[in-house]
Amino acid sequence: MSIDLRHRVLRAMREGASTHVAAERFGIAIATAVRWRSQDRAGRSDPLPMGGDRRSGRIEAEAEFLQSL
Repeated sequence: MSIDLRHRVLRAMREGASTHVAAERFGIAIATAVRWRSQDRAGRSDPLPMGGDRRSGRIEAEAEFLQSL
């Protein structure tokens, strides 16, 4: 989903629309609107980056040991 859609949904909810009404108006799942609102209240209106390397740090932490083998 686009960031623009996310911002429009959040703007509607900030202006008083309920989560259910905003979800229906913009054609998204209620659970998505609830999650976006929760994240917005926590101070994060933009999504976190997706993907990326999540394992190298653990392997690199053991690099010296692994190389000694």
